[in-house]
Amino acid sequence: MSATVLHASKSIRVVDYRCTASRHDRPFTEVHAAFTIAYVRRGSFGCRARGRELDLVRGSLFIGSPGDEYTCTHDHAERDECLAFWLDDALVDELGARAGAWHTGALPPLAPLVVLGELAQAAADGAAELGLDEVGIALAARFAAVAAGSERERQIAPSPRDRRRAIEAALWLDDHAHEEIDLDTIAARAQLSPFHFLRVFAAVTGVTPHQYLVRARLRHAARLLADSPQSITDIAFDVGFADVSNFVRTFRRAAGVSPRTFRRAARGDRKILQDRLAALP
Repeated sequence: MSATVLHASKSIRVVDYRCTASRHDRPFTEVHAAFTIAYVRRGSFGCRARGRELDLVRGSLFIGSPGDEYTCTHDHAERDECLAFWLDDALVDELGARAGAWHTGALPPLAPLVVLGELAQAAADGAAELGLDEVGIALAARFAAVAAGSERERQIAPSPRDRRRAIEAALWLDDHAHEEIDLDTIAARAQLSPFHFLRVFAAVTGVTPHQYLVRARLRHAARLLADSPQSITDIAFDVGFADVSNFVRTFRRAAGVSPRTFRRAARGDRKILQDRLAALP
């Protein structure tokens, strides 16, 4: 595991984690040192925390509270990467998230969070003219606003084989999100019936295959808006939206702003972030 500190201040610390563990390595117990929100930007991994088995895929949030123990596993994939935000107690108090939100362990890829996660990654890469602390606080505030209604409810207990199939399907969707994909196609790749695949995928990742596909497209679009000179129309088609107006509506619903305004924020318009924070409940 490599860890690179990208930003450090009293209220927030940002760390780039790149895990090189393989499925053959023995898992070990770790402890959260601070309130943590880690955005999974690449790969996937499993996690045992508070008696729960969690599976995190690209776009998920890994959540922790000081003193909480967890064990990461790599049964289905290797070489995951996360952008982690450590928050101090005073900032967490200001965010106002209920205490239980910090013990959820993880959140699935949620549209309002993945676009901010990609904006944070663009800032970390130097492609967005925003401070990592600024975007990190915006991500934390959005997490606080949505966490109460976003805990995953597992209706079934997938077998290890089905969990692996779901994770592999999510990784495949990431790579092929720009293509036209339906439930039958992805279920056939997983060698499951559409009905069983839908239940397994939702139980493992916390979202349906279509939700994951749309959010993968939103993540890709957010990064292109932040660090590419392409037109909004070209971006919409490149990431897999067949209709520009649908892309604009979907992006606005997720980000709270239009793609054009999001691009302005990525290029340094801090007032947009301030307005979004002010609009949070």
